[in-house]
Amino acid sequence: MNDVIPSDLSSISAAIERTNELLRRVLAEVATTPSTHAIFVDAGYVYAAAGRLVAGTEDRRAFELDAEGIIEAFIDKARTIFPDSRLLRVYWYDGARRRIHTSEQQRIAELPDVKVRLGNLNANNQQKGVDSLIRGDLESLARHRAIGDAVLLGGDEDLVSAVEAAQGYGARVHLWGIEAIEGRNQAEALLWEVDSQRTFDLDFCKPYVSRRTDLYEPFGDSQPGGGPVPGRDDVRFVGAQVAAQWLAARGRAALAELLPGHPYLPGSVDQELLNEAEALLRLSLRAHADLRRALRDGFWEHLQAQY
Repeated sequence: MNDVIPSDLSSISAAIERTNELLRRVLAEVATTPSTHAIFVDAGYVYAAAGRLVAGTEDRRAFELDAEGIIEAFIDKARTIFPDSRLLRVYWYDGARRRIHTSEQQRIAELPDVKVRLGNLNANNQQKGVDSLIRGDLESLARHRAIGDAVLLGGDEDLVSAVEAAQGYGARVHLWGIEAIEGRNQAEALLWEVDSQRTFDLDFCKPYVSRRTDLYEPFGDSQPGGGPVPGRDDVRFVGAQVAAQWLAARGRAALAELLPGHPYLPGSVDQELLNEAEALLRLSLRAHADLRRALRDGFWEHLQAQY
């Protein structure tokens, strides 16, 4: 019996040593494996926030966004914040009719380390399904330990559950945003849940946003004075652009006072709308009752979408 005990102890000791050696190898491999991060960009948020900050409007048709430039800037910023981490990729979430890539989205999809994921667009050009795509990718990558840090550029409260799930799998989630002209453009609940926050100001965004100067030329048919006459859709868009400027200048309190009067505008607001639109279009709408109606329709549609 005395001869058996040392033999058993020796066997146990050898097994422990083998286990320790295996653990040492695993830890050494983990120590030499770089951490990984990914950047999740809600393109609708970036366009709206950057457009309003730099160009004074959220309407994409009124300005150009250098998507390649701003994506590279996001990558560079992440590289400085996570110096010991490698980039998995940038996920660029946007909307498109019937989820068919636009030419701009195709160019973005061709960029290295960028994956474009498309939701749908409804009749009011509002994104549908984008938040669920972000949630699915963020949770999946965190669950499979594919990333240790997730950078999220967005502001929708619906993303809170994705943040919580990713954190539950051990990932850290960092919320990046774009400076708001007034108030906030990111949900408070989202700000509360993330591990860190960062806001990009006007100086950061300005190089990547430029107003379009050729938006209303040409229209096709000529007006009596010799200039081009816009179509109803063009004028409706101008109404939305003026509404965005009006809201940015006066704020949501003025919007709340204006909405109960729909579909009628106070005389002073209607006159301001007409003057601003004529300046943008470079033609008079006084002889075009149908275009003035389209102008007001575009103005109201934008304001009601923001309420």
